[in-house]
Amino acid sequence: RGARTGTSVELGSSREASRLTDEREHVEAGVHMRVATDPARALAAPPEFRRAHAGCLAPRRPARAARDGGAGVDTATLASMAAEAIEEEDEAPPQAPPLAAQAVPTPKQIARKRLLELEQQALDGGGAERIATQHARGKLTARERISLLLDVDSFRETDMIKTGRGTDFGMDKKRFAGDGVVAGQGKIFGRTVFVCSQDFTVLGGSLSETQAEKICKTMDRAMLVGAPLICLNDSGGARIQEGIASLAGYAEIFQRNVLASGVIPQISVIMGPCAGGAVYSPALTDFTFMVRDSSYMFVTGPDVVRAITNEDVTAEALGGAQTHSRVSGVCHGAFDNELEAMVGIRRLVSFLPQSNREKAPIRPALDYRGRTNLECLDTVIPEDPNQPYDMRAIVERLIDDGDLAEIQPEYARNIITGFARMEGRTVGIVANQPRELAGCLDIDSSVKAARFVRFCDCFEIPIVTLVDMPGFLPGTVQEYNGLIRHGAKLLFAYAEATVPKITVITRKAYGGGYITMSSKHLRGDANYAWPTAEIAVMGAKGAAEIIARGKDKDLATRDYETKFANPIMAAERGFVDGLLRPSDTRRVICEDLELFENKVLKNPFKKHANMPL
Repeated sequence: RGARTGTSVELGSSREASRLTDEREHVEAGVHMRVATDPARALAAPPEFRRAHAGCLAPRRPARAARDGGAGVDTATLASMAAEAIEEEDEAPPQAPPLAAQAVPTPKQIARKRLLELEQQALDGGGAERIATQHARGKLTARERISLLLDVDSFRETDMIKTGRGTDFGMDKKRFAGDGVVAGQGKIFGRTVFVCSQDFTVLGGSLSETQAEKICKTMDRAMLVGAPLICLNDSGGARIQEGIASLAGYAEIFQRNVLASGVIPQISVIMGPCAGGAVYSPALTDFTFMVRDSSYMFVTGPDVVRAITNEDVTAEALGGAQTHSRVSGVCHGAFDNELEAMVGIRRLVSFLPQSNREKAPIRPALDYRGRTNLECLDTVIPEDPNQPYDMRAIVERLIDDGDLAEIQPEYARNIITGFARMEGRTVGIVANQPRELAGCLDIDSSVKAARFVRFCDCFEIPIVTLVDMPGFLPGTVQEYNGLIRHGAKLLFAYAEATVPKITVITRKAYGGGYITMSSKHLRGDANYAWPTAEIAVMGAKGAAEIIARGKDKDLATRDYETKFANPIMAAERGFVDGLLRPSDTRRVICEDLELFENKVLKNPFKKHANMPL
């Protein structure tokens, strides 16, 4: 440019340097604008640039004008043109800004979104359609059951989005967060419990390797902290698409059931199908409950039974709640619906300790030990020794508020087992029921009572036994099916127990039954008899048949009754600690429970006993 104006090269170089300096002063966002030399470029610049840099379009510095020697465009004119252009832009309607480029989500944002999706999928289970089908069958979902079982807002889930790993037979396209089981911990009446609830809406609740891992983790944590385990079963069985992996999952669960036995209370609630190998986990737990008309358990289903044995049987008749609560004894109780089941489980847990490391909770005593409304017990036993009466009515009079949580109430009704409280302390009740089979012990009642006694002994629950039984039930059916072996189970359970054992004989205690029912000879701590008690080898008529041998049987019978059909001989030998007025029974039992609360008794060291199974 210096050459064109006739100036020297040095002057041209100086002006060029000055021009570059001015251009650098007016650079914005990569756009170069030469406002001093090119008005067209100034006017073509974006409006935003011209508004922001209107000052740059003002008249140039005098030094620069002097250097140009008056040559070029009049800077005042340029500034005026630029200002007019800016005013026109302001008056013109606003134009839409250019579309901004879409922001690319970061990896953390992608992961967060995926996490929310998986959590929602876990909450949705198998989807709205399958949930509606579940409700149509009168069944709740896995999460609805947990919400009814636990205290409000106390549930904390574990492994919520853990997903199955199966890939065979299209399982890679059928993956659900949670994999068909909801597991975690919560509280019942403020006390911690662990829960596993199978979700039938997700692949039929079938057990996969992943589902088994979730259940096993929950069981391990329950044993670690010492808290009850409650399993809500609703599953079609093993996930056959995973083959042996699902069977291995069952085996891992069974192993933990065995290890947890006697360490923490284990409760199973069957709320749908439970077939094949799945039935053995509930059988290994302490208590199993079912829901009528919607749950069933069997090793082989009706189709297999029909194919092999030609028996035509329904699922309900083969393994329904009525069958297992009344006939087989597999079920410890049946409920009419799922709501009733959850309420019943909460009630049961309230009686139980957290683990074998602590005793059952003691509630504030609202029922005084010496209440005076028990005079009716003084006349409750009929004069006729063969006339039945209701032992349950006596039990309800003795315990707090008549509240008995009976176990297996419909099975082996000739014996009563259940949990109650006496002055707020949890006790296990075992009582013969004269209204059923005259209170005789048979195979079913022996097994029922033996298992209950062993549970109480595991968890330091005192046992109160009420006795009225003429002995073991005679007959070929009982003998052929192993009455001796099964009766020995109850004797073994009482003899092995080290918890406080308090026994009251209300009427008959004959023969081996007298010994078996927590007698003083089996380390009973407190043994009493009512005045109506009859403690003898056998009944008077049977004894007279042997003693008289052709003589006057009526005379022999009267002599035998006079000598043995009473508690005097047993009291003289110290086989009972005292004779009680029936109306004093509650007070005395409460005093003994307090007395033996810190009892310490240990069996000889051994790996384990060999119970007659």
